[in-house]
Amino acid sequence: MPDGVVPPEEFAAVAAQVFGDRLALASEYARLLVTDGVVRGLIGPREAPRIWERHLVNCAVMSEMIPNGASVLDVGSGAGLPGIVLAVARPDLTITLVEPLARRTAFLTEAVTALGLEAAVTVVRGRADEVVGGPAAGADVVTARAVAPLDRLAGWCLPLARVGGRLLALKGSSAADEADEHRAVIAELGGGEPVLRLCGTGLIDPPATVVEIVKERDVVPVRPKPSSRAEGPGRGAGSRTGGRGSGRGRSRRG
Repeated sequence: MPDGVVPPEEFAAVAAQVFGDRLALASEYARLLVTDGVVRGLIGPREAPRIWERHLVNCAVMSEMIPNGASVLDVGSGAGLPGIVLAVARPDLTITLVEPLARRTAFLTEAVTALGLEAAVTVVRGRADEVVGGPAAGADVVTARAVAPLDRLAGWCLPLARVGGRLLALKGSSAADEADEHRAVIAELGGGEPVLRLCGTGLIDPPATVVEIVKERDVVPVRPKPSSRAEGPGRGAGSRTGGRGSGRGRSRRG
């Protein structure tokens, strides 16, 4: 078997605790990541030996912040981190994986089928702004991992949560600085005070850092009026989206 399928000895007890009786399913997902995930360029070859430490366990501990039976929307899901990990660790959750790139959604769809998660997980190809107003919007929890700075992340994710729902952004060492820097923008987007949470305390060192933002109100985006120079044949209202349909297949994330 490839390295990374079975959790290394130093993480075996933690993996067993966070995944419980679904540890074998997590191991199968690890196999997919270190084989097809690497071949398709979704996981770097150097990440394969530390797939449990840096990816699976690190994402799974987020589940302690998600209530039972919640609907979860994972933005920029990539290879399924943290969305598929949460689906494996928490079978009570209903999860939608949103990803704009075709090669990634193909992997996600195949992984969901291979892991038998079809009843709980839906894969949607598109950007976050294309999902607003759709059936997946109004989620209890919106998750994202290493997708963008916190201000842009809030702009993409908060419209997808219900009022009273939450954005859980898995961040690194920059989390506190980003929260301070973008507090005002988050408020303008309808979000509450960003709060740093540490997940997996006592299980992993260091714990996973998650920025939690509660959606306090809906915000209708203000669209700037076009200037007189922008109006005319082929420009003006509607020209930005004209002719590209749903916009799927564009590589810009978000």
